[in-house]
Amino acid sequence: MANRHLSRSVVLQTLFEWDFRDCKNDFIEEALMRNAGEFAPAAGDLPFMEDLLRGTVARKADLDLVIEKAAPEWPLDRIALVDRNVLRLGLYELLFADREKVPAKVAINEAIELAKNFGGENSGRFVNGVLGAVYKELGEPGKDEVSKKRKDVPYEELPVQHLGGAVVYAKHGGDIYLALVHDIFGHWTLSKGKIGDNPDIANETIEEGTMREIKEEIGLSIEIKEKIGENEYVASDPKVGKKRKHVTYFLAESPYKELQLEQKGGLDDAKWFRMQDALELNFYDDMLPIVTTAIQKLTKK
Repeated sequence: MANRHLSRSVVLQTLFEWDFRDCKNDFIEEALMRNAGEFAPAAGDLPFMEDLLRGTVARKADLDLVIEKAAPEWPLDRIALVDRNVLRLGLYELLFADREKVPAKVAINEAIELAKNFGGENSGRFVNGVLGAVYKELGEPGKDEVSKKRKDVPYEELPVQHLGGAVVYAKHGGDIYLALVHDIFGHWTLSKGKIGDNPDIANETIEEGTMREIKEEIGLSIEIKEKIGENEYVASDPKVGKKRKHVTYFLAESPYKELQLEQKGGLDDAKWFRMQDALELNFYDDMLPIVTTAIQKLTKK
């Protein structure tokens, strides 16, 4: 593992040089060979460095978009050059690396250590904040995987967090439209949010919480018609460890009005789509059955 940490350091130095000089991509391979020979001649992990560097560079546009959405108060050109490239490197491993080889917490911790070693006084905290926000808010990469390292805690004993969401529809111009939100990973999905987390709202029902969350997230006042499904997955929370996230989905109607997307990390768009066009969109696998069920019910009506 020491070699892997050293290898990540070499890749970071190469990304820094590439970004600082605003070089073309064909320069970066040459820079990696030079840096590896100078700083890690005995590391013996060149294939790992090459894969990590190429993957980060290839995904640069996607990674920068994630950074912009997760840290909207920090435009890319205002983020220190070291921090910017630590985030790119860490996000690439967090979001796109083989989870069996690089667990999410390893990706985050390695990036934090790089920030502390090469960045400024506050770099570690800044990187931790951005990566932590991505990990918590953007669906926790690997959420569909039940970890083998659960420390023998039975599934039934994991803490449960309840969420509510809805397939929101509106009638307009003789057609039925669905209100969908788009995340920074390129998927259309359903508006949803946490239930019962607000201490100012006592005894909130799932229906009440769902209406509140959708009003906050996309600006729609909805009327819930019926429950259409549930799903549950195991997610890792950096503060409390593993927990079960249980989502209840409803079919809900609203007026057809302009959507007002809440400014927060994770989502970058919200749009109305004609119902007959919705199934052509890029949904997550666990969302498609929910949307399909809603469309079937609306078609019967």
